Amino acid sequence: MNIELIALLLGLGGIVGCMAGLLGIGGGLIVVPALMYILPLADVSNGIVMQMALATSLSTIILTSGSSAINHIRLGNVSLSIVRWLLPGVILGGFAGSYVAELIPSEFLPKVFGVIVALLALQMILSVRFERVRNVPGNATNLFSGCLIGTISTLAGIGGGSLIVPYLSRFGIEMRKAIGTASLCGSVIAMSGMIGYIFHGSGAEALPKYSLGYVYLPALLAISVTSVLTTRVGAHMTTKLPTKQLKKIFAIFLLFVAGKMLFS
Repeated sequence: MNIELIALLLGLGGIVGCMAGLLGIGGGLIVVPALMYILPLADVSNGIVMQMALATSLSTIILTSGSSAINHIRLGNVSLSIVRWLLPGVILGGFAGSYVAELIPSEFLPKVFGVIVALLALQMILSVRFERVRNVPGNATNLFSGCLIGTISTLAGIGGGSLIVPYLSRFGIEMRKAIGTASLCGSVIAMSGMIGYIFHGSGAEALPKYSLGYVYLPALLAISVTSVLTTRVGAHMTTKLPTKQLKKIFAIFLLFVAGKMLFS
């Protein structure tokens, strides 16, 4: 690590924090592609760069989504009745995702990630054009969906906001509530997923210095320092932007990330 890379990571953290507060994401959709470029510059082996990008991304999400969730709770943007049934599922899914990631060859992980994100963007665009109110999901549905969301999120190194927000929005949950709820669940997904990556990476070869399993600690610290400070900015922006505008921003962002992962 050098001054230039540290400055790059600090700037990345500032962007991630704003996006976390605004869209309810933990920042993994930004952090994973960015770390795939930055970590090789820090002499991280190409053979483990994807695993380290996923694990480090999840570790930053714990603080970023946690900080965003606190701000959204203060603003009344979290639905606790939904959270209490989503959380057990996302915890189980978080552990499952880190195990599945070990079974998939590294070169295929970015493509899996890109396909998932592209489908999410399409769903969000359709939800803007064709509003259809559905019944709020029941407890069993939330439990099962939480498990699936946790698995996919950990597999992609994201906090789950990009899955939870469209899921809740689909059932007519107000966008601000969906974003706030996703922030809280995202920090829990990230915690369980990070623990799994630390466990699976503890015996890996060619790990760089200052790593904990697959988590690269210098990147974690640099990104977290600024991301925690800027989540408040994004959270307050959600109270000023209309729901359809938020959905459009979210969908455009997802399409951009999917394109980068699929075609780069």
